[in-house]
Amino acid sequence: MTNSDSGRGHNVVNQPPPLTGRDLLADNLPLSEALEWSGSGWAASRAHQLGTILGSAEAARNADEAHRDPPRLRTHDRYGHRLDEVEFNPAWHYFMDIAVSHGLHALPWSKPTEGAHAARAAQFLLAAQVEPGHGCPISMTYASIPTLRANRDLAKEWEPVITSNTYEPQLRPVAQKHGALIGMAMTEKQGGSDVRANTTFAQRDGEAWRLTGHKWFCSAPMNDAFLVLAQAPGGLSCFLLPRVLPDGAKNAMQLLRLKDKLGNRSNASAEVEFDDAWAQLVGEEGRGVRTIIEMVNHTRLDCVIASAAGMRQSVAEATWHAAHRSAFGHRLIDQPLMASVLADLSVESEAATFTAMRLAAAYDDPNQQAFRRLATAVSKYWVCKRGPAHAAEALECLGGNGYVEEAPLARRYREQPLMSIWEGSGNVMCLDVLRALVTAPETADAFLDEVTQALGANKFLDAHLVGLGERMRRPEMSQARRLSEDLALALQASLLVRYSPAPVADAFCASRLGPQRGLNYGDLPPGLSPELIVQRHQPPV
Repeated sequence: MTNSDSGRGHNVVNQPPPLTGRDLLADNLPLSEALEWSGSGWAASRAHQLGTILGSAEAARNADEAHRDPPRLRTHDRYGHRLDEVEFNPAWHYFMDIAVSHGLHALPWSKPTEGAHAARAAQFLLAAQVEPGHGCPISMTYASIPTLRANRDLAKEWEPVITSNTYEPQLRPVAQKHGALIGMAMTEKQGGSDVRANTTFAQRDGEAWRLTGHKWFCSAPMNDAFLVLAQAPGGLSCFLLPRVLPDGAKNAMQLLRLKDKLGNRSNASAEVEFDDAWAQLVGEEGRGVRTIIEMVNHTRLDCVIASAAGMRQSVAEATWHAAHRSAFGHRLIDQPLMASVLADLSVESEAATFTAMRLAAAYDDPNQQAFRRLATAVSKYWVCKRGPAHAAEALECLGGNGYVEEAPLARRYREQPLMSIWEGSGNVMCLDVLRALVTAPETADAFLDEVTQALGANKFLDAHLVGLGERMRRPEMSQARRLSEDLALALQASLLVRYSPAPVADAFCASRLGPQRGLNYGDLPPGLSPELIVQRHQPPV
């Protein structure tokens, strides 16, 4: 490919063409296969349609624009009236409209058929691959329904507009809305993950409540309502706080400032204050954490999916670049050292994708509640932890080209750490693993039943499973990270052995569980097939 630019006699050569005009699902063979074995194959056609929209040059331009022009807070209008509104670039609304119109915010609730959570996970992965910021309000809206159902009257009022496929960003009373989005406000500056240290308090006001206090992180402050934790007389409780009151007046929720974040810059996160704000109780008074935990679990699932999405984008960009870039007389993709790096990145991506899809499938089956309880914490810890280093290595495959803002891997590198922080950082997730094992020992049995389905198929996995059950029955806090890692590797290895081609499964087990495993990507043991793995993951030329 040769192009002339404005410089006289200057030709652009040895540069890859744009990775656009694609069907992102067709390019992603592991995800296509996972749709089938997860029980959501019926959604393939709609996922292909979405993948074509998201793989377009228009989507790529909008993803870049949404991050270059971050949201702005408008506290007042020109006359001094309080607004508390967030302005977005049109590129943001482009992705929000796509996500809502395709049901990424509500598919399992609006179409509760077999495999609906897995079908939605596959499509959410495609969307988060291109523009991850808008995934925040989409994820919280999806996750809000199980919590809202703790109050039948609220669910009856809000669920129809939440599950609508109409994107309507204008703030109005819920009775006048055709589509609504839900956010979350839990943490405070003095507490962070320790939500029981919250000082925001709630006082009863007839059938409703009044909330006064602050929130250090209010995710997606432009949404229509928020699930909020506050101290009621009976203890920490969960409330639904709308932005606009039934009479059309703005609720007493002030946006103090937007966070200046490392990544996720297309999305708004705010510090807010409530001054006698009107809210409604969700669930029982004093049982706020238990009420909101289902929302938290579903958003943790989405953290796993979004991390897998980031890995897929990284692999697609790195393999595409290497297939079109030559150095020292050969294409990068044909050089053994680069092929080993690309193969290792691809194996990690496939393991994350399969983990996300298997976990989502567990949310489709009430009989798998014990498995999903432990697997959600394990997967959230490990997959999200692997994301930042994966993005850094993929960026390096592009060299200096990957370090400039015009390449999507620069913003991906900033994005991946968020998934490990949001909805529970590493230690919080490891403590949740221990909590599940101690308080619900049936979760260990369900997890072992899952991973031992591959017993006897790979010697490294077999050796890894020896003694794992005993360690789960006697967990130690000081070893919580090692145990969580070993559980995650067991799950990923088991999934790859069962569902992936032998070169991928063998490479994963040898490099993650075998005695010759290294510490960096690309340090694969000898005797594997890097070129076959890369072919499976590279977008077709």
